[in-house]
Amino acid sequence: MAKKTKICVGVIFGGRSGEHEVSLVSAASVIREMPKDKYAVKEIGISKTGKWHTGKGLLEKFKKGEFKGLKSENFEKIFANCDVAFPVLHGPFGEDGTIQGLFEMIGIPYVGCGVLASSLCMDKALLKQVLQTKGISVVPSIDFTRDEWKIGDGKLAKKIKKEIGFPCFVKPANMGSSVGISKVKKDSSSELSNAVNLAFEFDSKVLVEKAVNAREIECAVLGNEDPRAAELGEILVGGEFYDYYDKYVNGKSKTQVPAKNLPSKKKKEISEMCLKAFKAAGCSGLSRVDCFLDKKTGKVYLNEINTLPGFTSISMYPKMWRASGVSYPKLIDALIQLGLKRHTEKQKNKISFDSGSNWFQTP
Repeated sequence: MAKKTKICVGVIFGGRSGEHEVSLVSAASVIREMPKDKYAVKEIGISKTGKWHTGKGLLEKFKKGEFKGLKSENFEKIFANCDVAFPVLHGPFGEDGTIQGLFEMIGIPYVGCGVLASSLCMDKALLKQVLQTKGISVVPSIDFTRDEWKIGDGKLAKKIKKEIGFPCFVKPANMGSSVGISKVKKDSSSELSNAVNLAFEFDSKVLVEKAVNAREIECAVLGNEDPRAAELGEILVGGEFYDYYDKYVNGKSKTQVPAKNLPSKKKKEISEMCLKAFKAAGCSGLSRVDCFLDKKTGKVYLNEINTLPGFTSISMYPKMWRASGVSYPKLIDALIQLGLKRHTEKQKNKISFDSGSNWFQTP
C-alpha cells in the first residue's frame, strides 16, 4: 500500500502590522502542535517591510531579525507546493481581508474567515452597524476619520462629551491586541486629544466608545455553516483595562476558563448571541467573540469579533476549546479541515477534507 502523502500547510507569520511580534509567538505554538503524522509544515514569514521569506529555521531568524540566507520570493513560488495556507497574522494586512483576497486570487484553500467577514470584523465601527441591524446590542460609540477630527473645530469633542460621556475608550477602528487604546477618565480636552492622536498613529479612523463597568466574557466559535461555541472564558483585568501591556508584558491580568459565577441561563444567552454575531458577519472557520456583561444591569453587549485570535500558549481561544474537550492539535486539525471543506464547496479541488473527523467529541 502506498504511503499516504501528508498535506503541506503553509504557516504564515510576521506581517506589516503592529502585532508582528505577537504573530511570531502564535506561529511558534501552531507549528509546535501541528499533527505531524498528517501535515507537513512550510514556514512562511513576512517581514515588517512586507517582504516574503522562506527557509530553514525561518521563525527563529525572524525573532532575532536575521534575514541572511533566507529566500525572498514572490508568493506564487512560495505557495507552489502548499495544499493549504494557515495565516497566523494579526491586525492589518493579516486579518482584514487583504491576505485572504490573495489566497482567493491564487486559488489556495486557507484557514479562517473569508475576505468580506475578515474585512468587516476588522473595522470595529462598521461591525457595530451590522450587528445592530440584527438586533445585537453593542456599546454606544462615535467614529470619525483623521480629517473629520482636524476640521471639526472641536465639534466632535463636544459630541463625545454629550453622547458618550466620560470615562470612555478611544481606539483605532482597525487594530487588534489592544494596540493604541486609551481610557479617558475625565472631561479633559488635552487627555481626549492625546488619546485620539495616539489612536491615529495606528489607523486613519478612530472609535470612541462609552466605558461600561462590566465583566469581560469571551466565546470561542468554531465551524462553517453550523458553528459551535466552546466553554466561555473571562478576562480578570489587572489594570485600568486589558491593554497590550497588560496582555503581553506585566501579566497582571488573569484568565479564567470556564468563566465562573455565570448562571446557566446567562451562559446560554451569551453563547447564542456570539453564534448569531458570527453568522451575521459571515464568519467561517474560527473567531473569538468578545462581550461585556454589565455588572449592574446584567445586560450583555457584544464588543468585537476577532477572526484570527491569538494562538499563543496563554491565548484564550485554544484554552476555551481545551476546556470543552478539544486539544490544541485537534483544534489545528479542525481548522485546516474546515478551510479545505469551504474551498471544495466553492470549486473542485484535488485536496479533500476529512469528513470523518469529529472535533467536538470529548477524547
